[in-house]
Amino acid sequence: MVITDAIAKCKVNIQLFTLAIGRLHQETVDMTKATEKHYGISIAKVYPEESDLQAFIDQYGMNGFYDGEVAKKVCCGARKIKPLNAALSGADAWLTGQRREQSTTRVELDFEEHDDTRGIAKFNPLFDWAESDIWAYIKQENVPIHPLHLKGYPSIGCEPCTRQVKKGENIRAGRWWWLQSDSKECGLHVKK
Repeated sequence: MVITDAIAKCKVNIQLFTLAIGRLHQETVDMTKATEKHYGISIAKVYPEESDLQAFIDQYGMNGFYDGEVAKKVCCGARKIKPLNAALSGADAWLTGQRREQSTTRVELDFEEHDDTRGIAKFNPLFDWAESDIWAYIKQENVPIHPLHLKGYPSIGCEPCTRQVKKGENIRAGRWWWLQSDSKECGLHVKK
């Protein structure tokens, strides 16, 4: 939301989109609509291919991602990675909200990197921001807050794959909590 706020207020010609994966919390769907209304902008919705979803369901079942890392990656591939690739097709670059302090896989994150998978530049403008910096900006600039953030969800993804984080847990602990992995990534930001 910090990046969305900056883009909207500066009125720069940057296309905003969301991955409308079909398994988002209702609060996330509502947040997209509220953001559009708040800023007077349009956020494109990028949907997965029905055939990819059906292929996942046929092989693993509707909630087969709970069966392990392989099934999770296949689901994320169909619902997130392939749609992101389509959305970025023809783009010169993309912006992310990744920050170094979010996880062990992001500690060496830079402001600018090359996305080898998609062959474009990738910018992480918040790479060195602390969580306290994010909340200070939100308060100062009156940025809309996702309601789940206020309910113990510091990292929000798909509804079945995201839970509240318990006091003292890492901020990404609520993502794919059933997997015993240090990498809490879906594949959107994995380097070759």
